Amino acid sequence: MHFDEYDTAGFFDEMFEAEARPRPETTLLAAKLDTLSPAELRARQIAAERALLTRGITFNVYGDAAGTEKIFPFDIIPRVIPAADWRQIDRGLKQRVHALNLFVGDVYGERRIVRDGVVPESILGSASSWLPACVGMKAPKGIYCHVVGTDLVRDRDGQFYVLEDNLRCPSGVSYVLENRQVMKRTFPQVFDKLRVRPVDIYPSKLLETLQHVGPAPSPTVVVLTPGVHNSAYFEHSFLAQQMGVELVEGRDLVVRDGRVNMRTTRGFQRVDVIYRRIDDSFLDPKAFRPDSLLGVPGLMEVYKAGRVALANAPGTGVADDKVVYCWVPKMIEYYLGEAPILPNVPTYRCEDDKERAHVLANIADLVVKAANESGGYGMLVGPQASAAEREEFKRRIESRPREYIAQPMLGLSRVPTIVEDVIEGRHVDLRPYVLYGEDIFVLPGGLTRVALKRGSCVVNSSQGGGSKDTWVLADADSMPAGAAGASQVQSQSQAQSQSQAPAKTNGSSGC
Repeated sequence: MHFDEYDTAGFFDEMFEAEARPRPETTLLAAKLDTLSPAELRARQIAAERALLTRGITFNVYGDAAGTEKIFPFDIIPRVIPAADWRQIDRGLKQRVHALNLFVGDVYGERRIVRDGVVPESILGSASSWLPACVGMKAPKGIYCHVVGTDLVRDRDGQFYVLEDNLRCPSGVSYVLENRQVMKRTFPQVFDKLRVRPVDIYPSKLLETLQHVGPAPSPTVVVLTPGVHNSAYFEHSFLAQQMGVELVEGRDLVVRDGRVNMRTTRGFQRVDVIYRRIDDSFLDPKAFRPDSLLGVPGLMEVYKAGRVALANAPGTGVADDKVVYCWVPKMIEYYLGEAPILPNVPTYRCEDDKERAHVLANIADLVVKAANESGGYGMLVGPQASAAEREEFKRRIESRPREYIAQPMLGLSRVPTIVEDVIEGRHVDLRPYVLYGEDIFVLPGGLTRVALKRGSCVVNSSQGGGSKDTWVLADADSMPAGAAGASQVQSQSQAQSQSQAPAKTNGSSGC
């Protein structure tokens, strides 16, 4: 039996209660796994990995001397989230994204939250992601945060906490969709019986979100990528193909007569909405970095005039700053008059003298993070760090206190994971995806990232992490059996692109 020696002590386990007793929502899955021999289980794992390899599920690692393109590790034992838990996540994320959207619009506009003393002016001015060039610019229909990936963790108490917000170019949703396709073939009977909510609606919902903010009826939408060497290029091309829109690079676009146009074999075609997957500073060399070859000269002037929509809006990165994160609960109270549904992880701001003193005195017990880093970089895990590493981070904190925050070492929840020929618990987090268009939509599932190394809590793919499928269960009376396999409805834009859209003139990976 796979779970006879399984250890559930010390952490919240997503599949088991105490003494390896399956939770009600995972009883069927655990029973199925126990019927498989180690060889059968391994065969299914290998088959899933081959399927992902065949489908080209890859990511690029910067600075990897052995080769930039890698297969994203995947484990076939899914994470199961019961309907009641997901209801809280859904409500909490909608509340949080609503408040963050109001915050971004406010701080680049009237700045009421600063004038009223809720968020200090110094915090915004010192944020590296703050863009003075965006002051006074208004996003179409007041929506700045069209696509959000908020990272959640579950601690030992079973409570979900928000670890960080990602409002610029959150990645990973393509893995959610592709993992699901593989998993429906790996455990088809269990999948159907558990009434898992579908995720394949995401591309059509994303297209609806982008079309909603277009400045014209039936707007032309494109996905703007930095190119094939970007770590998330697979996702850029995947989403463009799924939505039936063009994948473009900056060189494919030009500003003419006050509008953004795409070069095609039939001449120029107007572009109304750009789902940009490049950082703010590279968007327009006239407005930001003059050495950028990835963006479109003059793009920001067209955006400012309201003749093109950008998703996400430039400047949203200010809300990704890990120091600004500390004020999100107050933002929710200020803008919405509500208590936060999903709490933040308790956080110490090193810019505060008292809190910095606490961090320096207790650094061996804390996780220290750089305010503007991501992907597991610029981080110190105090309990696992050497004395020399702790001293180095103390020096960094003392020299640049604004750039660091610290949090307690959380006991991230665990999910059973295949390790060679046995099953062991591995720590996970969760990145759900939120779309803000005509309304706010939370995809019922998300990217469960798993730390594949024993004892590690660093789940990022760049740091050796992998992923799992996330099974959100439907309420007993809300979804008929078999609905999880509903096919994606082809979008109007996709049909149009197949019949009459002109082809691009260069090899920039169009659909």
